[in-house]
Amino acid sequence: MGANRLPRSYYTVDNHAAGKEKIHPEGMHPKAQLEFVRQKVKNREQPYYNAYNQLIAYADSAFQHTTHGLADFNVPGFYVDAIGHRKNSLSLQSDAFDAYACALACRLSGKKKYAKEALRFLQAWADTNTKYSNADGPLVMSYSGTAMVIAADLLGDYKGWETAPRKKFATWVKDVYRKSANEIRNRKNNWADWGRLGSILSAAYLNDTTEIKENIRLIKSDLAEKIEEDGHMPHETVRGANGIWYTYFSLTPMTASFWVAYNATGENLFTWHEGDRSIKKALDYLYYYNLHPNEWKWFKNPNQGSPDKWPGNLFEAVSGIYNEPGFESYTTPARPIIYNLHHFAWTFPTLMKVQLSGYK
Repeated sequence: MGANRLPRSYYTVDNHAAGKEKIHPEGMHPKAQLEFVRQKVKNREQPYYNAYNQLIAYADSAFQHTTHGLADFNVPGFYVDAIGHRKNSLSLQSDAFDAYACALACRLSGKKKYAKEALRFLQAWADTNTKYSNADGPLVMSYSGTAMVIAADLLGDYKGWETAPRKKFATWVKDVYRKSANEIRNRKNNWADWGRLGSILSAAYLNDTTEIKENIRLIKSDLAEKIEEDGHMPHETVRGANGIWYTYFSLTPMTASFWVAYNATGENLFTWHEGDRSIKKALDYLYYYNLHPNEWKWFKNPNQGSPDKWPGNLFEAVSGIYNEPGFESYTTPARPIIYNLHHFAWTFPTLMKVQLSGYK
């Protein structure tokens, strides 16, 4: 089988194709997106080709990594025990990124060796992890474990994933991962945003349409409370020197949840607005003040992001939705962008182009 041809067993139903029945809700990477990117890579078009090679380099490096599954994902509060927080968080973050990179490499290259590697990381957690605990356990599980669920979804029809271990992973998603996401999805700040992303990803993977609808309801229920008329996010701007970061850290799972909701149901939340409040206005606010932190009125000398890390990954993703020239000019010099740290929503934004107008 050629490197640029996927076995038909990988194909999923296109939820937006006219006259097609929705057999399984699509999640982070719908069939049309995967086929679009595969063709771009086959033709060596930029920036996709360089981004693909970067992905393959990460996937190849995963073969040398050990797994780090923990029976108890115990994550103390960052501001209480930063060392313990980082150490235990990294155990899931490193394995989740490797699983995601390998699963995506498999889908784009057609090489089964990457599927086998992805499964090694997925099963390490399914076989070992039974709970999360401590102050930041549910939050870190939610924002890091997203990559585990996305990886599993990418391998949904891989015939080499045997029934018993597949069911065991699904049980982990239901009993541990989704439990953590649902525990925090009713909070008021970015905790809720990550909880809802984790929950809707899980619902799409588990084919739970009731939970997909519930997460969409929750997302829409408090958008007007999260974004003020000028675009600032009051729950995030109060975070001192990290106000710009936390604004990004809220908008990232929000927009990723919109994308999953669109793929799963066809509902477009990216155009949401209520009066003068809108998601685009919040993105514009983040964009402007990340470029002009000296004008940030909420804290003197706030921490500032960069195009190659955050918020570059977010603006790279949404530039294809809003066609905003500023977003595009901000990220272009940093391409290809891969965000492999801490949390996983817009992880491969250059390679996996996001667009609502169809992939042609």
